[in-house]
Amino acid sequence: MLGLAAVNTGNNLIYLMVAGLLALLIVSGFLGHANLRRLEVRLSLPEEIHAGMPTTAGLRLTNRRRRLPLVLLSLADGPERAEFTFIAPGATDEQPLTLSFARRGRQRLAGLTLSSPFPVGFFERRAWLPLAREVIVLPRPLPCPVPATADGGREAGEDRSRRRGQEGDLLALSDYRGGEPLKLIHWKQSARQDRMKVKHLAANRARPLWIRLEDCPGADLEERLTQATYLVHHFWRSGRPLGLRLGERSLPPGRGRRHRLRLLHELALYDAP
Repeated sequence: MLGLAAVNTGNNLIYLMVAGLLALLIVSGFLGHANLRRLEVRLSLPEEIHAGMPTTAGLRLTNRRRRLPLVLLSLADGPERAEFTFIAPGATDEQPLTLSFARRGRQRLAGLTLSSPFPVGFFERRAWLPLAREVIVLPRPLPCPVPATADGGREAGEDRSRRRGQEGDLLALSDYRGGEPLKLIHWKQSARQDRMKVKHLAANRARPLWIRLEDCPGADLEERLTQATYLVHHFWRSGRPLGLRLGERSLPPGRGRRHRLRLLHELALYDAP
């Protein structure tokens, strides 16, 4: 409209206003697109991501430019966003991003949408940041009764092993050689025999626990997998070795964080759609 008015009236001031507005649009477009470039994104995911449950990831954004900052950036995965207000040249900022996956199994996080209203707010410019991350999404834990077969039909307890340990029954006594813990010294026998005596104790061996998918009372496979996932979390707190049977496949009992993740991953990938 201003351009038409300038032509009809021949007013130089209106010509200058039109030229100024056009220059502002050009400069804002250049700065807006430049604000979406030369940045690096890293996504830190937790070890356990369950289907249908929101999980918080860490999103690190690094400004690779030497002079200009990054301003008013937003990275989104669907409706969830992580907002970055200002990142100085060469600096890094980290913000949480909520992610959610509907299905269990291997899922691919293709990338994130980068957007910014900088510099004037007239337009929101967008770009696509590829990530190509593959994640294993676990079944959602569903509480269920504990199957009686988990302990092999026996009461919880400990087997006494003839292997040496530090907590079981007394196996033998021997002379102190200087490297044994002080708590293993048998003070009464040491006083009687006028020499240091050391106890040798039997090791306590905890009975393993087993989770069998067919023993979970779910109505279908997906429900039984969610219940088996719950049992992994439930039994792990006991500290006893835990094994898993999925049809003909059997994972022997074990302990440790890696073993626990292996059990959960097996449940996530079992007959995955």
